Amino acid sequence: MKKNLIIFIFGAALIVALDQITKAVIIENFSLHESRTIINGLFNIVYVMNPGAAFGFLANASEIFRRIFFIGITLTVILLIIYYIVKSKLQNTLYVISLTLIFSGAVGNLIDRIRFGAVVDFLDVYIGTAHWPAFNVADSSISIGAALMIFGMIVQRKKEKK
Repeated sequence: MKKNLIIFIFGAALIVALDQITKAVIIENFSLHESRTIINGLFNIVYVMNPGAAFGFLANASEIFRRIFFIGITLTVILLIIYYIVKSKLQNTLYVISLTLIFSGAVGNLIDRIRFGAVVDFLDVYIGTAHWPAFNVADSSISIGAALMIFGMIVQRKKEKK
């Protein structure tokens, strides 16, 4: 249990710090909507503010609704993860890491929503003219954490069947 708490606390602190530092660098060195090509035809750094969630979900909703909804949902997820990490007798390190990644991403984007009313996104991956929506370190952390959790569940299910 102690090992899991150490992984959670230090992992979360590291990822949130990395997320916020990268966003600060973008805000300081880019104008809003500025884009710089890193790998032509594949990757840009761009400064955008996303008022919605993934793929612009609720981006057109009223600002007060978005703030209440996203902050409320995020705080609920954060509190549930903390409760689960502290109260459970979780022995599976992969689950702890996946929850740490999801938690860290949620905290990183929550900080933006509280500070700016939107999330700073800056990673622009594309092929030709087909762009994936811009994202950030927090978004990557959530996605990797969710993928690891799904992988862990699949592995666990296979073990249980044997």
